[in-house]
Amino acid sequence: MATHSTLPRRVGAIAAAVLASALVLAGCASGGSAPAASGGSAEAASFGDISVQYSWIKNEEFAGEFYAYENGYYDEAGFGEVTGIAGPDTGVAKLLSGTVQFALSDAASVGAAIAEQDAPLKIVGATFQKNPFTILSLADGGDIATPEDLIGKKIGVQDSNASVFAALLAANDIDPSELEIVPVDFDPTPLINGEVDGFMAYLTNEAITVEMAGYPVTNLAYAENGLPYVAETFTVTDQYLAENRDLIKAFLTAEIKGWTDTFTESIDDTVALVTKYYNESAAAGDLTFGELDPAKVAAGIEAQALLISTEETEANGLFTISDELKEQTLASLAASGWEITADELFDTSIIDEIYAENPDLMDYLP
Repeated sequence: MATHSTLPRRVGAIAAAVLASALVLAGCASGGSAPAASGGSAEAASFGDISVQYSWIKNEEFAGEFYAYENGYYDEAGFGEVTGIAGPDTGVAKLLSGTVQFALSDAASVGAAIAEQDAPLKIVGATFQKNPFTILSLADGGDIATPEDLIGKKIGVQDSNASVFAALLAANDIDPSELEIVPVDFDPTPLINGEVDGFMAYLTNEAITVEMAGYPVTNLAYAENGLPYVAETFTVTDQYLAENRDLIKAFLTAEIKGWTDTFTESIDDTVALVTKYYNESAAAGDLTFGELDPAKVAAGIEAQALLISTEETEANGLFTISDELKEQTLASLAASGWEITADELFDTSIIDEIYAENPDLMDYLP
């Protein structure tokens, strides 16, 4: 689940702390690395090695990346080793410190850093065309169906998601003092046990977990309640973008091929691949949540496909961000108090170049 990343006056301290931590993190890569794809070598690669910060643990959320490893797309693109670093992490501090070259993040985390601290970051593409965040509640418990239902409730929010939750409140004119925010981890057990009325989650992850455990759920989807912004965004620094356009183009091309495979390969094959990389990550000591349930992984893959494959991506290609979607994203951020422009947040020129040069890449559906 993506980094589960206040408003100019409410998040100043958080954003400042994140950016300040970049100095501390310099040179300190964290997490495990996925193996280089078969069929290539660092010596033969023209772009060398890069690191990518994942927003969440290595589960189905990164199925496309796993296919890029497994089917040699990173090698074909000219890379040596592509190190995927398990989250949760917004990646903002690590980008700014130079610890990683790419981060899979979200528009709120990146937008907050730009608006609050003038962070030199750009979103160059987006896996999720729709915001996957939700406030999850039990239908026979908190039953939070509207923003107003948040008032007076206890809501479990992870530290890394604080700014995103604050954005939801601001977009719906709800003051944090009108509810109780309870620090939680990513395990939804506190919701099931009745310790909180609502739980910040992903529609593609914990919402499925709780429902499959036999609990009818209610979802307050961010995308339908004032925050329809892009997520799982490919984010880089301005300097890296200016100095490495060919490298970024090669990387995104490999990513497009990997994510295409999630739509063209069988669901059973994708579940098996996700399980393989999840288990390797667990063996490396990364954060995990026990053994994967194949049925839950399959459900997550199908749910996130609805966020990735939309009318716009079917028309324009994976990872593209239309002008309309950019406007919706900026409006979401503005409603949360972050006023930035499209040029400050986005540079999708490389994605446009990729499809102009390789129109066959648009044919990702079976």
